[in-house]
Amino acid sequence: MTMDYGTLRGLIALLILALFTIIVVWSYSKKQKGAFDEAANSIFEEDNDKAKLDNMNSKQESNKNV
Repeated sequence: MTMDYGTLRGLIALLILALFTIIVVWSYSKKQKGAFDEAANSIFEEDNDKAKLDNMNSKQESNKNV
């Protein structure tokens, strides 16, 4: 049995649709909510960590000048 180009394109389209559906279901699942919330808030944690580091470095530099 040979497969023509139209049938192949249809199967590929179904595969892509199935993958899209799986990704959407996975991303909206309740199991992933915690991980996604943590990733979304990580940008704010990095800013706070950088600010703390900058404060520590400036205090160390001021102590060296004394």
